[in-house]
Amino acid sequence: MIMLLIMSCIIFIITIIVMMLATILSKKTIIDREKSSPFECGFDPMNYSRLPFSLRFFLIAIIFLIFDVEIALILPMILIIKSSNMINWTFTSLFFIFILLAGLYHEWNQGALEWNN
Repeated sequence: MIMLLIMSCIIFIITIIVMMLATILSKKTIIDREKSSPFECGFDPMNYSRLPFSLRFFLIAIIFLIFDVEIALILPMILIIKSSNMINWTFTSLFFIFILLAGLYHEWNQGALEWNN
């Protein structure tokens, strides 16, 4: 029992020493202004913060989130195909995919998916 306690203390001390050495050796000594500044969407963080930016970034992010959530809702439909009524499952799946395609067509028709406007 005493040997187990001594061995666990030795392993704990060795672990602490290795972690301290890794922390000391991993420090970078060269500090670069560009690398230490935050990078957000290609904007220079040192400029005036009230400059207007394109709303296309926001629009593309919202479109991505909408379609990402819809795909997350479609994937479980595959798992429940065996345990559900086929007519109800088919109707629900086709209706959901129709809404997804109608939204995609609307976004495409409005020009939200074209970046060169």
